[in-house]
Amino acid sequence: QVQLVESGGGSVQSGGSLRLSCAADRVPRKDYCLGWFRQAPGKEREGIAALHSDGETVYADAVKGRFTISRDDKSTLYLQMNGLKADDTAMYYCAVETGAWSCSLRLRYWDYWGRGTQVTVSS
Repeated sequence: QVQLVESGGGSVQSGGSLRLSCAADRVPRKDYCLGWFRQAPGKEREGIAALHSDGETVYADAVKGRFTISRDDKSTLYLQMNGLKADDTAMYYCAVETGAWSCSLRLRYWDYWGRGTQVTVSS
C-alpha cells in the first residue's frame, strides 16, 4: 500500500502558475511510474503527465509545453503548471503504477491514488 498526499492547489488567474506537490510514503525500488491526473466537473478523469523511475516522461497533448513533471531524490512528485487556462480547472490527483516498464496515462494501469487538490483558474 502506498499513501499519497497532494498539496499546492488553489485559485489563480488565467496565465498564472502553480506548483503541485505529491508526497508518497514510499515508492518501489524500480520499474514504477508516478503520475498526475485531473478531473473536471462533469468530465472523466484524465491522465496529464507521468514519470517513469528511469526518467522517461509522457505528457498529454493538452498540457505539453506548459506543464512539467519532476521529482526530488526521495519520494515527492511535482507538477509545475505554467500558462494556466480556465480549461485547466479541475481536481488534480497523483498516482503510482507499480511493475511498469513504461508509463501510460490510461487510468486502468494505476494502482494507488491520492485524494486530490483543487485547481481553479479564472479567466
